[in-house]
Amino acid sequence: MPSTQRNYALCTGLLGWFAVIAQLVILIQIRTTSLTEAIIRFFSYFTIQSNIIVALCFSAYFMRGKWKEFFTRPGTQTAVTVYITVVGAVYNLVLRPIWHPTGFQIPVDELLHTVIPLLTLLFWLRFIPKTSLQWGDAFNWALYPLGYTIFIGVRGAISGFYPYPFINVTELGYPKVLMNGMVLVLVFVFLFLVLIGVAKLLSKQKVTS
Repeated sequence: MPSTQRNYALCTGLLGWFAVIAQLVILIQIRTTSLTEAIIRFFSYFTIQSNIIVALCFSAYFMRGKWKEFFTRPGTQTAVTVYITVVGAVYNLVLRPIWHPTGFQIPVDELLHTVIPLLTLLFWLRFIPKTSLQWGDAFNWALYPLGYTIFIGVRGAISGFYPYPFINVTELGYPKVLMNGMVLVLVFVFLFLVLIGVAKLLSKQKVTS
């Protein structure tokens, strides 16, 4: 692996783990529920799950064996790039106007929702091989956000906790939440297809250049 790519992966991975751990510490400090429930809620956020997967993907470049093979392959990197890009887009377009962090939460929020998504997208554009990506991959990659939506719906019905306002059944009702969930999954599929299209275009330009 070229030194530039290696250093990029190392710095981004460290930033990702720092942001996730810092957010966990903050949440524990300000929790209004039991420690166990607070930790469960922490890992219920798509933002946290996506940032953990991103950190794993960058850390995998310094691993060996099957984990490295899985997390560094182009398909995994592309799917994760879309997951974290959606995190950044939803936060900055939908949640930022209604969420006003203070203190140390501000830089941690920016890392989780802006810096890490941008660094991941730039890494994908610059370093990830793209010739093996296929259109059909988009539907396989969509299984994770679909499964997440189902999980949050089931757990929310049991616990009454919904991590995001647009999937809050208590406030919006099931028809609206189901519609929001469907739209969100379709957004993922659309972005998967966009990145695959970009990958094919870049690969074609590289061959002809």
